[in-house]
Amino acid sequence: MKILGIWDGHDAGAALIEGDNILFAINEERLTRRKLEIAFPVKSVNACLEHTGTPIEEISEIAVSTSDFAKTLGRVIPSLREEYYLIRRRKKGPKKASVLKKKLKYKLTEYPSSPLTKWISRHNIQSHLKTLGFQNFRLHITDHHLSHAVTAAFCSGFEQALVITLDGLGDGLSGSISRYEQGKLERIAALSSRHSLGIFFEHVTNLMNMRELEDEGKVMALANYAYPVDDAQNPMMELIQVEGLSVRCSHASLGMYEALRKILWYYPSEQFAYMAQRTLEVKVLELAQNAMNTTGLNQLCLAGGLFSNVKVNRLLRLLPRVRRCFVFPNMGDGGLPLGAAFAANYQLNKIHHTPLKNLCLGPQYSDEEIEDTLKESGRSYKKSGDIVKETAEIIAAGGIVFWFQGRMELGPRALGARSILARPDSVDIKDILNLRLKKRVWYQPFCPSMLEEDAEEILEDYDGNTNRFMTMAYMVREDMRDSVRGVINVDGSCRPQIVGEESSLYHQLLREVRKRTGHGILLNTSFNLHGEPIVCSPRDAVRTMIDTRNEYMAIGSFLVKGQ
Repeated sequence: MKILGIWDGHDAGAALIEGDNILFAINEERLTRRKLEIAFPVKSVNACLEHTGTPIEEISEIAVSTSDFAKTLGRVIPSLREEYYLIRRRKKGPKKASVLKKKLKYKLTEYPSSPLTKWISRHNIQSHLKTLGFQNFRLHITDHHLSHAVTAAFCSGFEQALVITLDGLGDGLSGSISRYEQGKLERIAALSSRHSLGIFFEHVTNLMNMRELEDEGKVMALANYAYPVDDAQNPMMELIQVEGLSVRCSHASLGMYEALRKILWYYPSEQFAYMAQRTLEVKVLELAQNAMNTTGLNQLCLAGGLFSNVKVNRLLRLLPRVRRCFVFPNMGDGGLPLGAAFAANYQLNKIHHTPLKNLCLGPQYSDEEIEDTLKESGRSYKKSGDIVKETAEIIAAGGIVFWFQGRMELGPRALGARSILARPDSVDIKDILNLRLKKRVWYQPFCPSMLEEDAEEILEDYDGNTNRFMTMAYMVREDMRDSVRGVINVDGSCRPQIVGEESSLYHQLLREVRKRTGHGILLNTSFNLHGEPIVCSPRDAVRTMIDTRNEYMAIGSFLVKGQ
């Protein structure tokens, strides 16, 4: 039985599963080229069918997540979510009514699902699907936080675990705490949408004139440049209290925004960011510790947009009671298509274990398709006798290489399929990447990919648990920091992808780099301009190369030189 999962909200997308296998998964932004696309995922649905060779008549089970009031309203009146999308992404200037609309948006999102909103959502989604040609299918509408929870639990490989979801909100909740044992997921606590740690950090991001739902990582990075504020002197700590398995905010979402705005008046931006980051760390750790005390479980499974904060994840991993910690790599709403499909698969077939060997779940392109695009572009290129060795030589000599190989990754991180690669030890290369190629803020660090056998030598808090998907921060050893200064934050931390024994080209490349530089480690950042989606097709890759005037690209078997 194949099950199609879809999500038609923030970072829309689709996924196709069969049994305990993920056949294909993609987010709509990669195809429409609009970052964090919010439209119904028509292109993603079609891609799932096309790239797996699945006839549309074969799909009889379709799952979608979330049916709360605000989501249902956006489905019925898509112009409302489109306007919010354009304003939030700074593609459109605010108008007089924008402040009122924003306040109304935050108020409406607190309302949960009801029989009426679920009926309206079902009717709307069925209409979209029938327009695409689907017939004779059952539509499963799954709870927002259940969809997050099953991605973390089912993909973790753990037999039992404490499962925590935290995000802005969805279906009337901002989070959930569940017990996962013997293939069963039992929710033991639900966190109200009125008391949202995710909305707290979203407001902080917005108040710093950054894009909420997108730039929270910048807040986390900027926090490292602040003079620390003692917890007892941090006014944000008083805004949020953790009581057992619940979170209590002193203000609802609109009141929280005003309270934070008043605090910002008295502090520079970096200290404001520090206080917000520290508050988030303290409160999430307190909640997790309470949950472990209640359940006795010592393995953590985490999902929801808040867990894109790799510094929070690091502190959770290092808690004395925690034995292992797994973060679902597409932790935000972009992971909901898989979550909805997993939830339906469990309901129908009792399947609760889906191995996540890698995230290369998207489309791939043949050398013939790649060469056709290169010919059209007029770029100078050659077919390489050994693309891995040639790329390693260029990188070792100080070159920056656009790397496009195999199936595209799912999620927000480049993991060696659609990556920009360089030496990790050069500040000059980091500055070139920031200022000329990526065009992003200077204080946001790049990330490393490293071979598993080098991780213990480089990372001081490496515990042997692999971090294949760049979901956690680690501290770099003092004596290694000069060797990796292009991929660490000012505090000595990094967000590594730890690459284990595997037969991928990327693993081979790291080994070739190790022969030339002494360590199997690379600066690895996503293949895109800042604010754009990661490239998907050869055409996207060539356009980005032209726009950035980068000198080298390794795409399929071809080495392309800039002009």
